Amino acid sequence: MRAPLYRHICLLLGLFLLLFLPATVFATEPALQGSVSWVYDGDTLEIDGVGKVRLLGIDTPEKRASDRDDFYRQWQIPPHRLRDIARQATRFGIRQAKRRTVTLTPGTTRYDRHGRLLAYVYLPDGRMLNRLLLEQGLATVFRRFDFSMKEDFFEAEKLARQKGLGLWKKP
Repeated sequence: MRAPLYRHICLLLGLFLLLFLPATVFATEPALQGSVSWVYDGDTLEIDGVGKVRLLGIDTPEKRASDRDDFYRQWQIPPHRLRDIARQATRFGIRQAKRRTVTLTPGTTRYDRHGRLLAYVYLPDGRMLNRLLLEQGLATVFRRFDFSMKEDFFEAEKLARQKGLGLWKKP
């Protein structure tokens, strides 16, 4: 007599869990992966099967002078130095990632206003490209929006500044 009651209670409990727990508990999103087919600049890649990807949480100087140069004036970095760092950041991305299969972890905000996927990009050896650019002084932390790695990225930027790397190299 107890066995059927026990079975009914288990069935009801199972049904309750299926109906009321979010689907994300049961499903895991597969990791996004793809081969880097193009490096547009220091913080934007083209990844086969994914599209254009903007490296989340960092900003590299632009190839050409723009209003975004104003941000770097607070550190008295001259425009010619920004152009040089922009080239170095692009070359660094090419050396580290082009024609390699990378793994992407998208941010909570998945796309920017230009339709690019915002993601942390992990190289085949497990290192994060976003952080490597900061460590080399080839990027700064993107300050306008919050993201999960922001504090860690500020620490990487601070260490590059203390070592005088890239953007932070003394004239």
